[in-house]
Amino acid sequence: MRGLRPAEWQLALPLALAYAAFFLVPLLLLIAVSAFDDETLTTAGFAQWRKFLADPFTWKVIVDTIKLGGLTVAATALIGYPVALVYLGASAGWQRVILFVVILPLLTSVVVRTFAWIVILGREGVINQTVLWLGLVPAPLRLLQTEHGLVLALTQIEMPLLLLPLLSVMSRLDPNLRDASAGLGASKWRTLFRITLPLSLPGLVAGCMLVFASSTTAFISQFVIGGNRLVYLPLLIWQQSLVVYNWPLASAAALTLLVSVGVGVAAIAALGRRARAEAF
Repeated sequence: MRGLRPAEWQLALPLALAYAAFFLVPLLLLIAVSAFDDETLTTAGFAQWRKFLADPFTWKVIVDTIKLGGLTVAATALIGYPVALVYLGASAGWQRVILFVVILPLLTSVVVRTFAWIVILGREGVINQTVLWLGLVPAPLRLLQTEHGLVLALTQIEMPLLLLPLLSVMSRLDPNLRDASAGLGASKWRTLFRITLPLSLPGLVAGCMLVFASSTTAFISQFVIGGNRLVYLPLLIWQQSLVVYNWPLASAAALTLLVSVGVGVAAIAALGRRARAEAF
């Protein structure tokens, strides 16, 4: 394979230096700090790692964090893909409108959107007032500081991350393929599952990876909506670093979160490759 010319290396050098300064160096510092036995960073060892991995509560927090990411991915995919299908069948003007609606939440701070969900999910919020008015429940539902309330909020907050890559792929699909499928006698459902879905899988997988990585690390949303009742790895890192000041344990938790997100993203990518291979 042809190697990079000196001019090409010079163009890539600023990005490489920024990557090293803002990712590799902090990562190496996390690894180094996690290798100390006490909060004073005077005794080297792996006592904090043993303490972290031997605690059943820690494993519950890890599982809950991965579970939160999986539920958010499933919810955004189930809601977002039909929106993408509407985008695919819309005219050029309506496609611009849908794209604007998708991008619009990104123009608002995630903090503002998260606090808005407190109003929506509260006992006097929109959801409770609606279900009470319809007579579906005798008393207000408890939605704040619950996992399903947090997943509901994260689904809306993370939806643009799923739709943007998905709509980008959808916009490049050849409409003649769907017309050919219909001309050969395939139903709309068969065309969806045999043509549209396999061709749009790269965008769907990319969106799911972004949603998983973002939802599992969404400290503000997890803390504001979930409160202290729901403990995930970002909250555990914050508690150990800024409340307890146990930096080695916080570093171990941060590295565990990094590995968990990496494994989850790799699993989503592998499932996407397998589904695409089976489809074709």
